[in-house]
Amino acid sequence: MAKTSQINRDNRRKALIAKYADRRAELRKKLNDPSVSIDEKVLVQQAFAKLPRNSCPTRLNNRCNVSGRSKAYYKKFGISRIALRELALAGQLPGMRKSSW
Repeated sequence: MAKTSQINRDNRRKALIAKYADRRAELRKKLNDPSVSIDEKVLVQQAFAKLPRNSCPTRLNNRCNVSGRSKAYYKKFGISRIALRELALAGQLPGMRKSSW
């Protein structure tokens, strides 16, 4: 099980990302607009710098919904490889079974 503090930190990051998503999209649109002058683009970059760092989506870690583990995460299932194996062997994942040949 991951430390509770790390899980809570990622939950706070998710909340910040959701809170500032519209603002970031608006600034990104202005930054990529070719008709905007360079002076305005500098102001937009400064506005980006004033936003909280944790509101950037790239700072978010994927975490296992069962154990909180951040490594070996399967996006399709939303869990780590260890939890995936345990749930599959217990028969709790429909359509999945242990292979043997």
